[in-house]
Amino acid sequence: MRIAISGGTGFIGSAVVQRLRERGDEVIVLRRGEVQIGDVNINLAGENIGKRWTRERKRRIVESRVDTTNAIVDARPRVLINASAVGFYGPRGDEILDESSEGGAGFLAEVTRAWEATAHRADDFARVVIFRFGVVLGAGGGALKQMMLPFRFGAGGPIGSGRQWMSWIDRQDVVRAIEWAIDNPNVRGVYNITSPEPLRNRDFAHALGRVMHRPSIMPAPGFALRIALGEMADEMLLTGQRVVPARALREGFAFRYPTLESSLAANFAK
Repeated sequence: MRIAISGGTGFIGSAVVQRLRERGDEVIVLRRGEVQIGDVNINLAGENIGKRWTRERKRRIVESRVDTTNAIVDARPRVLINASAVGFYGPRGDEILDESSEGGAGFLAEVTRAWEATAHRADDFARVVIFRFGVVLGAGGGALKQMMLPFRFGAGGPIGSGRQWMSWIDRQDVVRAIEWAIDNPNVRGVYNITSPEPLRNRDFAHALGRVMHRPSIMPAPGFALRIALGEMADEMLLTGQRVVPARALREGFAFRYPTLESSLAANFAK
């Protein structure tokens, strides 16, 4: 199968490209601004959101997602698998959120709504699949690499109160979900691609400390994060979402790493 992928050199995209080539697909990794139509188009492109949100960075975050998706849709793909994120739901406390839950408030919710609406422009002529990813965990990069740093120096612990929910997903389950969407023509619409077991930030910190054999008792103060990172700290670090993958489970997708312990064990064995 001929598969064109935008964002194919990133943390998620590189793993997707490797897996699809291993199974024999012809994979075209598109350069920024380039559009080609394959049997399937996968769109993972987007500016990094993990830095302080200046006005200019916000503009790039939005445009890098919406403009790339618009260009793909305008080329009329037959199948479009488009990334989104659980930021769609906004900060929601302890509420359990599935795909039927309404979108929330905040910058990330606005970005993801615009991103998804752009992908949905292709609904009339393509099979459109939108994956709302949680925090993606994998060895050697991404969020896990950043989270590990304070633990290495014995300064790891919860972020803020630690009560906020983390919806996460192992990178290998992201790859497997994309394969599932490619191979199953009945997969269509919006899916939460998150572990079936979200957990509070303090529990995540304790689990990470155990696997790294480091203490996990030193919280990162919320006020300091707000000073350093501004709005981004409130939306991404100090609040969260309790998201569950209801549709994927209902339609037969099996997570290889459903628990944080299984994911960390696999990633630290590499």
